[in-house]
Amino acid sequence: MTEIQSIPPFDLPATVAGRITGETLLGSHTVFYFYPKDNTSGCTIEAVEFTSLYPRFQKLGAKIIGVSRDSLRSHERFAQKHEIPYPLIADTEEILCRAFDVLREKSLYGRKYRGIDRSTFLFDRRGRLRESWRAVRPPGHAEAVLDRLTACIREDSAGA
Repeated sequence: MTEIQSIPPFDLPATVAGRITGETLLGSHTVFYFYPKDNTSGCTIEAVEFTSLYPRFQKLGAKIIGVSRDSLRSHERFAQKHEIPYPLIADTEEILCRAFDVLREKSLYGRKYRGIDRSTFLFDRRGRLRESWRAVRPPGHAEAVLDRLTACIREDSAGA
């Protein structure tokens, strides 16, 4: 597994923003969280936790972006149902999933399939990777990401 080092170039449809490109994220800390499927239990827990902490991420000048292979329409329904204020990218062609290397073979009731390994990536203002989390367990994860973001900002300020 090769770890991504910077925000890759992309241009994809998203809720809230219409489209998001890698370039538009430079200048802000950015959190990408990849999740398997809209409206499933773990994905809902994760989205709701990021939503509840969203004002704190915003206060720090950070952007949160959820990514899954679901359609834009599915994302819109999910966002509306759970009042998700940040963009959800519809990565239906797996462009970001492949770039971030989050696709894995999984098994459910003995059936093998390829799915997203719940993962999160934190990038600094210059688009450089500062932290990554793989095989994420949703409860409490958003708070851990916020804590690491706060530490990164402190580190950046100390080094300036």
